[in-house]
Amino acid sequence: MKTLLFTIEYPPFKGGVSNYYGNLVKYWPEKNNITVLNNNSGILLSGKIWPKWLLAFWQFVKINKQEKFNHVIVGQLLPLGIILYIYSIFNKISYSVIIHGMDMNYALRRSRKRIISFKILKKARHIFCANSYTAELVKDFISQENHSKVKVVNPGVDININFDKYQNEKVLKKYNLQDKIVLFTISRLVKRKGQDRVIEALKKIYMVNSNIHYFIAGIGEDEKYLEKIAGICPNIHFLGLLGDDEKWQWLKSSDIFIMPARDIKGDFEGFGIVYLEAALASLPVIGGNVGGVSDAIVDGETGLLIDPQNVDDIAGAILKLAQDEELRKKMGAQGRKRAIRDFEWSKQIKKIYEYINI
Repeated sequence: MKTLLFTIEYPPFKGGVSNYYGNLVKYWPEKNNITVLNNNSGILLSGKIWPKWLLAFWQFVKINKQEKFNHVIVGQLLPLGIILYIYSIFNKISYSVIIHGMDMNYALRRSRKRIISFKILKKARHIFCANSYTAELVKDFISQENHSKVKVVNPGVDININFDKYQNEKVLKKYNLQDKIVLFTISRLVKRKGQDRVIEALKKIYMVNSNIHYFIAGIGEDEKYLEKIAGICPNIHFLGLLGDDEKWQWLKSSDIFIMPARDIKGDFEGFGIVYLEAALASLPVIGGNVGGVSDAIVDGETGLLIDPQNVDDIAGAILKLAQDEELRKKMGAQGRKRAIRDFEWSKQIKKIYEYINI
């Protein structure tokens, strides 16, 4: 079956959505039968014409005329879903939509977007959701007769990481981490990711346990804000942007991974591949109990789900794991086993492939 992935976000563009689609193509079972139409060179969207997706419409018509695709995977409900819906009114075309989270909330904000989104999803062959939370949002939105279209296909992880090559002695020595409990976050520095709440929790914890050190990796618009609230606390450290090898070195050097992401005006964590990466490194993980995070973390088994707005709740989870090495090892081992068993990228993408080819 000749398949087109039609998406705005695609590698080398960064982010979870781009990562999902990059791996969809990488692990697609019929590698010679999938084509990508993306916006990396600015060929789909234009601010100079209205509607801005009109360019994408003509690009799709052009490539479909040449290739005659059997099925189209639409990467964004809006605006790309509009194109497939309009095209399908006048032409025979089969399409599926992938929804990650924020894109669904975006579609629900205005009545005209709700109307067109309902039509797009009604006509779609399948609706793939990146997490269970988003799947429920979609089911609440569409008619019950279309619920069978909704399938949850979580993101995956590369289970073939060779941790032996990521020597952590350099990290341990450089930052004097021996005999310390290392708490680690790597993500964009934005409020939704929750680093600010962890900083507030660490400042409380420091008064009773000065052996826990928090290392924050990443860059973003809230960097100055986070540095300001961290103040002069000696147990909070900013690492800046890390390369991929450095990320794995830090995961290998850490004791606990934490990212208590929260919902800010409908912007929530769709899943959090980094939770799985931490699990692969045999780390227990702490995450917020909102959005799609509960698909990535099994509370009490692979980590702890907490109220991401409650600093005391965050501090309690940190102390619980910091003070119990056996619990950390147990959760880390269970998390790694689950990541390998349930989230290998090839298995996740095969689910989409098989649904489409039924």
